[in-house]
Amino acid sequence: ASADSEMAVFGEAAPYLRKSEKERIAAQNKPFDAKTSVFVAHPKESFVKGTIQSRETGKVTVKTEGGEEDQIFSMNPPKYDKIEDMAMMTHLH
Repeated sequence: ASADSEMAVFGEAAPYLRKSEKERIAAQNKPFDAKTSVFVAHPKESFVKGTIQSRETGKVTVKTEGGEEDQIFSMNPPKYDKIEDMAMMTHLH
């Protein structure tokens, strides 16, 4: 049985628990730079994606998807989105 058919036991919740095969392949092929991709703490959204623009002594400038933030966290590659086994992830927050 394929991995997608195994998810059938979860019924309507299945699409929220695992990406489709097409989405997983697209995520694996998406460009990702672990040195510049970060999560930034956000008061309303919890975390937003950001990209490090520059590093200076004691200061990191990050371009975020929505606003100016100050605390950053390393980001996992897109291929780990909705992964079942968190032990495979590079960074846990």
